[in-house]
Amino acid sequence: MEEKNIKELAVELTVEITDLCDKIKGKTVFTNQLLRSCSSIGANAHEAKYAHSRADFISKLEISLKECYETEYWLEILYKVHSLTEEQYKTVLGKCGTIRRKLIASITTAKKNAGSE
Repeated sequence: MEEKNIKELAVELTVEITDLCDKIKGKTVFTNQLLRSCSSIGANAHEAKYAHSRADFISKLEISLKECYETEYWLEILYKVHSLTEEQYKTVLGKCGTIRRKLIASITTAKKNAGSE
């Protein structure tokens, strides 16, 4: 089976988080922020695919990484205000962590390759 790329993983995470947020009542400030940051991970990873330069590619991936960190923050908030169960929190946080690690590896590789040109 082929390993999923960052954008595919981000789309799956966004769908899962959207479903979770639809069930959370009374925390729209937090859920709206979470949905924005989560959906931005995949959007920026997708944009990176069509970057104008290596620097633009790296920049888009770095924005995606920043949004990944923000997503983890909002997940923690929703867990601590008891809007997510421990299982829900650990599941989506783990998926977010996988994306984060892939982004870091991609950024590192892109920067290394940029230095060797």
